[in-house]
Amino acid sequence: MRNKGRKESLSDSHDLDGSYDQLTGNPPGQTKKALKQRFLKLLPCCRPKSIPSLSENSVEDEFELSTVCHRPEGLEQLQEQTKFTRKELQVLYRGFKNECPSGIVNEENFKQIYSQFFPQGDSSTYATFLFNAFDTDHDGSVSFEDFVSGLSTILRGTIDDRLNWAFNLYDLNKDGCITKEEMLDIMKSIYDMMGKYTYPAMREEAPREHVENFFQKMDRNKDGVVTIEEFLESCQKDENIMRSMQLFDSVI
Repeated sequence: MRNKGRKESLSDSHDLDGSYDQLTGNPPGQTKKALKQRFLKLLPCCRPKSIPSLSENSVEDEFELSTVCHRPEGLEQLQEQTKFTRKELQVLYRGFKNECPSGIVNEENFKQIYSQFFPQGDSSTYATFLFNAFDTDHDGSVSFEDFVSGLSTILRGTIDDRLNWAFNLYDLNKDGCITKEEMLDIMKSIYDMMGKYTYPAMREEAPREHVENFFQKMDRNKDGVVTIEEFLESCQKDENIMRSMQLFDSVI
């Protein structure tokens, strides 16, 4: 029974990366290239590299690794849980598996991968915040399921879905509200990530000014915190924010 379970898990993995399923054929090179170029900064686990396909000789090795590597859920189940197509999931899985062969990524790995896209600055703090937003069960790791679930919300979710995800990112201690301290930490991490040599140069007081503007707009009852209700209402009334949310509609 254990061997049967392992084989089914391995079959799911092949199904995801397209190397086993006959319906998908070879990887859609142009689709994969375009998708990765668009998501370089958003998807730390999808760097454009040559991704080795699974050969017949490596099946036995993959079978042995199945005892120690995290195997993602079946393709059909992920299709039901997300808003990605079969081929999109396969493209994402190839990129994820290429960067995270074990099937999961921890915080340090995530930070290391993410830092490659911001060599001019320090992205470590922001990467930690982003990692925590993807790590919804707070177990210290992000699986492929965690990754595509968050990605599906960001790219294919409703406006409310996306705003709720953004709120969760800003709510660092996950207590249901955003404080000025939390927002300042977020803003500082973004400015650190963008680097000190951007043009025009960023002023040191800019993060705090941004936080004050944020609270002036969002904190409706002036109690010093922004709730999810205040956040949603304010964002939905802001044309610039709504426009930026709609940009994701045509990304994939």
